[in-house]
Amino acid sequence: MQDYIIVGSGLAGIAFAETLLQHGKSFIVFDNHSQNSTQIAGGLYNPVILKRFSQVWNANSQLEIAHKTYKDIEQKLSIQLDYKVPIYRKFFSVEEQNNWFTASDKPNLAPFLSTNIVHKKYNGIDSPFGYGEVLNTGYVDTITLLNEYHQYLKKNNWLNENAFDYAALKIFDDHIEYQNLKTRHIVFAEGFGMHSNPFFDYLPLDGTKGELFIIKAPELDLDVIINTSVFVLPLGNHLYKVGATYNWDDKTNIPTDEGRQELIDRIKELLNCDFEIIEHLAGVRPTVKDRRPLLGTHPNHKNIHILNGLGTRGVMLAPAMAMDLYDYIENNKPLEKAIDIKRYNSLRKAD
Repeated sequence: MQDYIIVGSGLAGIAFAETLLQHGKSFIVFDNHSQNSTQIAGGLYNPVILKRFSQVWNANSQLEIAHKTYKDIEQKLSIQLDYKVPIYRKFFSVEEQNNWFTASDKPNLAPFLSTNIVHKKYNGIDSPFGYGEVLNTGYVDTITLLNEYHQYLKKNNWLNENAFDYAALKIFDDHIEYQNLKTRHIVFAEGFGMHSNPFFDYLPLDGTKGELFIIKAPELDLDVIINTSVFVLPLGNHLYKVGATYNWDDKTNIPTDEGRQELIDRIKELLNCDFEIIEHLAGVRPTVKDRRPLLGTHPNHKNIHILNGLGTRGVMLAPAMAMDLYDYIENNKPLEKAIDIKRYNSLRKAD
């Protein structure tokens, strides 16, 4: 008998698989690659919400767990994933500089916001008011993570690339049967695909479509991530990842003309050099209105669980949330009320 079935192998599924491996548990992952929010993710981790100058919820512990998890995967697969790169917030006025200094005086933000204005000049960007530097930032190469981890799962016969058939799930008191498999637990980590899941489709997963570009800009000489109304992330060889848009109505993975134009307009506000669009990508992020993940166990089935709703901060959240869910299932450690799906029990229809 397997210990776990995991459905989904994006950031959430990978993080949970890693947690199981650390604890010597057996598992099989089902993923037919129908969801691609991890594939198009910016991959940035940033402990500060720069729009509101507030600290990301539990940022310190999330970063610590995330760095350790990605380092373990890097060593195991002999790849690099975690790039510790500063994020510079471009200032457009003296008022924005003053707002930055006010925020950096707050005790919870002081460790993350440098009080020195950066006046470095970059080809292709006018910055008369300089930049503010966010500390403890960087990005995870999500495409390499996905591709290499899937190969790792395949090599060990831990990946089944067929679509998951919910109707074929047989639920017993102490185990679950699916096709020819027996397992103690099943964890659904499907991202926006959760809307097709009859066990958890009552949960309010909004889904926010995001579009981004890979551009080529030979005149740009960035060695940091710039964050304004878009982020610009250097990939090397004059290539940059640029994003992202937010659309709450369109739930498809198809790039749009509107998203393309919005990104072009924002890039032109920031860059004064030529650029070429190499790739235009789109996907639906698994977002929740209260900005908290969806973790927990089905109200009627003690061996059916969910790990979802990681939103725009998946690279930071996934490892910590995977650990929390594991401790909840295996060690009866209560989940924080803010992330436990019990907060949405009132939305369930009576069975």
